[in-house]
Amino acid sequence: QVQLVESGGGWVQPGGSLRLSCAASGRIFSINLMGWYPQPPGKHRELVAAITRGGSTNYADSVKGRFTITRDNAKNTVYLKMNSLKTEDTAVYYCNAEVRVVGSAFPLGCWGQGTQVTVSA
Repeated sequence: QVQLVESGGGWVQPGGSLRLSCAASGRIFSINLMGWYPQPPGKHRELVAAITRGGSTNYADSVKGRFTITRDNAKNTVYLKMNSLKTEDTAVYYCNAEVRVVGSAFPLGCWGQGTQVTVSA
């Protein structure tokens, strides 16, 4: 009923920048919380940035001052601008959204397919 599609990943040298996008589509009534979860090789996904529908944001200490999360509610899209990238930022980045589907009273947690970010010299 709901699809999340990430884009914008790729290879970048340390110190470089990338901008990820995640667009939600389907029978969407509203989206509350949206967030980005990188999953490094061999490790679990961990939340690094989240944003509410009203625009309140929260960041993991590891990315504060380097990453910025924003969203466009009209487009059901969330973005992650990543600056000063480090090799340890290498991961598959997954988008998550708390979606209320049309006709449902309860929100669903929806995941995208992920986009690879590789930071290396």
